[in-house]
Amino acid sequence: MPLVRIDLATGRTPEQVRAIADAIHTAIVSEYGIPERDRFQVITEHPAQQIIAQDAGLGFERTEGVVIIQVFTQRGRSDEAKQGLYRAVHDRLIEAGVASEDVFIGYVENGPQDWSFGFGRAQYVTGELGVPDAS
Repeated sequence: MPLVRIDLATGRTPEQVRAIADAIHTAIVSEYGIPERDRFQVITEHPAQQIIAQDAGLGFERTEGVVIIQVFTQRGRSDEAKQGLYRAVHDRLIEAGVASEDVFIGYVENGPQDWSFGFGRAQYVTGELGVPDAS
């Protein structure tokens, strides 16, 4: 059950924004085997000058079409699983029209005690929800 934040510059059509969100979700579902309706995404559009995303010293230039993705999820997945997710997100975003150099992903892990889905309870801790398998 990842929570995904998607930040991008304004200027895309609603259909393009939805295609980006769908591409990311499809990659997560296929790589991590989560249920299709286990979808939590926050999409924020910013004026282009409010996103600064350089190359971290890798020697390439990003465009104003950069898509910054933050994945918040429970710890436990292997480095190989994460690499597979990065590739899948990248490949699906390319299909959605995002340039390869404009795919930026940050991955943040936490534990079951760090989630509340409502009602002021940590449902993984109370047992209302089963803790997802991290495979």
